Amino acid sequence: MEPEQLLEPFATLFVTIDPIGLAPLFLALTAGMDRSERNHVAFSGAITGLGILVVFAVAGPIILNLFGITLPAFRVAGGLLLFWIAFEMIFGKRVERKSSNVSQVRSRTDLANLAVFPLAIPLISGPGAISATILLSERFPSPTERLVLIGIVTFVVALCYIFFRIADRIDVYLGETGRSVLTRLLGVILSALAVQFVADGVRDLIAA
Repeated sequence: MEPEQLLEPFATLFVTIDPIGLAPLFLALTAGMDRSERNHVAFSGAITGLGILVVFAVAGPIILNLFGITLPAFRVAGGLLLFWIAFEMIFGKRVERKSSNVSQVRSRTDLANLAVFPLAIPLISGPGAISATILLSERFPSPTERLVLIGIVTFVVALCYIFFRIADRIDVYLGETGRSVLTRLLGVILSALAVQFVADGVRDLIAA
């Protein structure tokens, strides 16, 4: 394949997943964690998100049709879940829960749960990313082309992981006040994103 043929799917996935935009969200969601815990969540979330996108790259339409799920319905569900997270961020509930006992060591289960939701789903492998992956898979029908698509997906998710690691260093310069302001600001942005997911899903459901 020509390099210019790879640029469009890369740009589509990069813009849809938005690794740079996810970095501050990751920072807000992991408020109160130390570096090792953040690194664990970042790695687990990236691996989980990658696995989900690879599965949909290989058999996305088959999976949705098997359960009778449409992409608009998937958008609405993801948007509602994302809105709940944004609500907690705006009113400080997430930070209070994560920082209620700083001396208490978080279990691997707690970290794994955060890595899966909302980091892997719906932030990394959300409705938009899954939709884009499924649409791209239809344009890469042969086994060799599917491997190329999987490589592109892997590269974009790897960028997410890199930006998550950088976010940990940014946290040092923010301080408590900076983290509080950033968490609430990003909560508002995240709530708007969630509403947009729901609106797009409802519009497509009505049009169907």
